[in-house]
Amino acid sequence: MKLNLYFASALMLGACSLQSCLDYDNPGAEFNSLQTQESPEKHQGNVDKIDFSKLATQEEVAEALEALKINLGQSKTAQYYLRGGKDGKTPAAHAYQFQYNLGIDAYAQYLVVPHKDFPYSNTTLTSSYNISEKFNGGPHGGYGGAKNALMPLLNHPMIDRVPELKAINLLYYCLAAQERADLSGPFSYLEDKQNSENPTIYNDLPTIYNGIVSNLNTIVACLKNYETRPDWYKQEIAKALNQYNVTSRAKLMGKPGIESYIALANSLKLRMAMHIVKVNPTLAKQWAEEAVASGVVERVEDQQGIFQLISGFSHPLVELANSWNDTRMSASFESLLMSLDHPMTKYFWKKNSLDIKNPRTGEVLEKDQRIVGIRTGTRVKDGQSPESNEYERYSSFNSDPIAEAPLYFVKYAEVCFLRAEGALRGWNMGGTAEHFYNEGVRHSYFEDPENLNYSEFPQYIDEYLKKEQPTPYVQKDPMGGEDWASVTKIGVKWNEADDREVKLEKIITQKYIALFPLSTEAWAELRRTGYPKLFPVLNPEDGDGTLDYGDIIRRVPWLPTDPQGQAIVDRSGLHALGGADFQGTRLWWDVPGPNF
Repeated sequence: MKLNLYFASALMLGACSLQSCLDYDNPGAEFNSLQTQESPEKHQGNVDKIDFSKLATQEEVAEALEALKINLGQSKTAQYYLRGGKDGKTPAAHAYQFQYNLGIDAYAQYLVVPHKDFPYSNTTLTSSYNISEKFNGGPHGGYGGAKNALMPLLNHPMIDRVPELKAINLLYYCLAAQERADLSGPFSYLEDKQNSENPTIYNDLPTIYNGIVSNLNTIVACLKNYETRPDWYKQEIAKALNQYNVTSRAKLMGKPGIESYIALANSLKLRMAMHIVKVNPTLAKQWAEEAVASGVVERVEDQQGIFQLISGFSHPLVELANSWNDTRMSASFESLLMSLDHPMTKYFWKKNSLDIKNPRTGEVLEKDQRIVGIRTGTRVKDGQSPESNEYERYSSFNSDPIAEAPLYFVKYAEVCFLRAEGALRGWNMGGTAEHFYNEGVRHSYFEDPENLNYSEFPQYIDEYLKKEQPTPYVQKDPMGGEDWASVTKIGVKWNEADDREVKLEKIITQKYIALFPLSTEAWAELRRTGYPKLFPVLNPEDGDGTLDYGDIIRRVPWLPTDPQGQAIVDRSGLHALGGADFQGTRLWWDVPGPNF
């Protein structure tokens, strides 16, 4: 079969030194480019339909797997795109930076870019909410890359002969679509699923959310039917999953891991249920109880994501922080972790790398004295080395704990906290809020479970769970910024006498810590609940003018750069969004008002 190579744009990859690798690329090409290999035929099937009641013959299955070889190979490309990979390669600093670190990591107040200059990119990031046209589309890149890799497969007529493979690859698309929707809101969901090259209509979030959950229900039904298949068929599916899929830990044992895909689908449904709890509490309860009854992630072995033990890569944040000097701890995260005396403060974060001199008072914070973060929104300086820019001297990561950390899709600890909140709301989650809360805290470590014996986390966690009150803490900026007393007023220990709002704050605060560094979901929960309590973002006026001091960014604007894209936004996007294309416009599920 003749192969065609499609290049949307060329990447100019150069040598990467201590200066940001962004400076050696055509910025934005990261997610306008996708190398694909596919047959010349373009198919439009029914992505939503999975007829798992039929059984193809052995000859038909063999024919289908042969015809789908190239498309199934692109599935691995999609899997990597979901967490900062590109072009079929594992997640790495460059793509990860566009997708997470230049925007979403700061919106969640996990991390801050410590310099404003990207000279070879001919752009700047004045502060955290500042919009760079060249970087603004980066968070959408994971969806775009995954969609482009998956849709030729999901629309291929031969995929219907192997419904389990269709279900699993549709699951990857569902994950990408959920995260895409929660970044900016409406997009061309229905046309994207039809493999349309030139979509014209943005769908609203109720359409997208209901479509995803409908798909998830079908996926789960299909995968639960797998055990009824004859052995020869199951062997063929297992062989294909072992060859083309990298997201299930079962791969380490040569098993298909069907149970973990079921758990991922139901856990994603549970996540989405909690997102809509304020806009549609009845439907949220229904989805959540259905998901738990059907089987969510119940153990660390069933967590899915991109794993170093399978794919052999170093977590992109290591290079971003310690080689490129492009990311540092936020002051909000510093204050939160120090107030709670979290285990991460014992071994994960580095102290200041060099002396930091207060330009106003002359006071010097000597090298290696304390963990110190940058206030989100700070107007940082030029310079991408600690010698030239004092903000580069603020806290970074120790490489060893995070280098082999997985990039999870839905983490077991997240599921525990979702069930804790559900139980707090009176839903049937299969246990008490206290049980799931404590279980979530115990499994909030970021290391791979296989490496937990080498981690310092276990030696601190029992004492951490006993902490009833926060430690008084003042965040002091060694560069002369205003001192800020911690806004964390809760402890860690569960107290059944606390009111529901305090219990919810504890759940979301610990969930926020456990999610690190998955900033997309942390930011979604911050918007939904207002927790954890964090410092106000400085200089919000550096954004698009719709945010005041005390506000947080509610969405990534579309800001299309071409007339066709702008026409789609004007024709259907704004109506589907229900507001203007601004940072301050709330998404459908982001409802102001009380949590209960």
